[in-house]
Amino acid sequence: MYISFWLPTVVLGAALAIKLPSILKLWRDPLLRAVGGLLVFACAVFVFAAPKTIAWTNRVTGVPNIAAPWVYSLLTALSASWLLLIIAWRNGRTERSAQTRRATRWVVSVYAGVVVALWVLFALADVPVEQIQDLDTYYANTPFMREEILLYLLAHTVACSVTARLVWNWSRTDGLDAWLRWGLRFLGAGYVTNLLFSAAKLTAVAARWTGHDLDWLNTSIAPSAACVAATLVAIGFIVPHAGQYLQERWRIRRRHRSLKPLSRLMRTVAGGREPFDLRATPELRLIRRETFIRDALLQLARHLDDDLRARSYEAAVALGFERGVAQTLAAAVTLLDAVEAREQQSRPHAQPPAPEHPASPASAAAASLSSPPRADTTYLLREIQAVSLVLRQPDDIQAVRARANAPAESLSTHE
Repeated sequence: MYISFWLPTVVLGAALAIKLPSILKLWRDPLLRAVGGLLVFACAVFVFAAPKTIAWTNRVTGVPNIAAPWVYSLLTALSASWLLLIIAWRNGRTERSAQTRRATRWVVSVYAGVVVALWVLFALADVPVEQIQDLDTYYANTPFMREEILLYLLAHTVACSVTARLVWNWSRTDGLDAWLRWGLRFLGAGYVTNLLFSAAKLTAVAARWTGHDLDWLNTSIAPSAACVAATLVAIGFIVPHAGQYLQERWRIRRRHRSLKPLSRLMRTVAGGREPFDLRATPELRLIRRETFIRDALLQLARHLDDDLRARSYEAAVALGFERGVAQTLAAAVTLLDAVEAREQQSRPHAQPPAPEHPASPASAAAASLSSPPRADTTYLLREIQAVSLVLRQPDDIQAVRARANAPAESLSTHE
């Protein structure tokens, strides 16, 4: 059972790349700094813990097994970053109370002390035989190296246990965004899996202390658990951002597609199609379609019949439609009627004959007073998506239109 160390490295690198712009832009935010530190140390752990990198480090420095305290130090720094992340989470993005600063200093001091102790113990230990993959069990009974191995595993286990418990508790709180909740669940699963790494290592080392051989836990289970855990943690950071991004893109594309029926209808009013550019972003395409529709609706304002809209609304309610749907159906009927009225007016034979004599000022004023007022387009301009969607139901529109235009006597007789 073996999982390449480069798999979690790639996933962690992707998470770091996603978060990096926000981290650099809002560097003063302690939460983002903690996330950035966590991802950097996690990537470093898997880069330097890879067997080939361990052999390279030992060879370049000329010191057998010096990669061990270096990897242990990185893992200890990673453990500290988990706790710092929890401290930043629990105290919010901007709150920097005395308790928060005290907790931060305590974590940094303790884990920095652990790193110093790791290097001191390594300097005191006698580890001449290079071990690439099973150093922990090979030197489990060696003075000072034994204490070093136990120290880094205990520091890792404590940090992982605290972080896992707090993340799981947070994931069950009310009011969380769905994507954030899933991200926390992946993080919690990652930290729980990290405990399997520690348990496998400690069990294998303890077996050596008692004269038994469970080295396979150290060389097979522990590395694989670490890779799975790191991948889950990286996914936990990616899911909220990627999920929200994809959800927003889907919402924009769905809205753009839902406006297609109304956009197609408005082409007859605007005398052409909406602007189109293959290089335009989905947001820009949506804005252009909405602007195209609203501009065309304003051109139809003088052809809209508010009386027809009121009759259509009553007809839709009488046909059993819910009031919100009835309002949208009435708007669609009014809109279709306005488009037809405009088309009839634009035809040559539909133009009114010119008067034989110039109109007097008095008659012109009377004509202007008798001209129909501009209809209220507020609902149409605001609810273009609802109107566009209802245009996909021509049978319902036709039924409402027929009832709205039917004489009152025939309706009462029918009823």
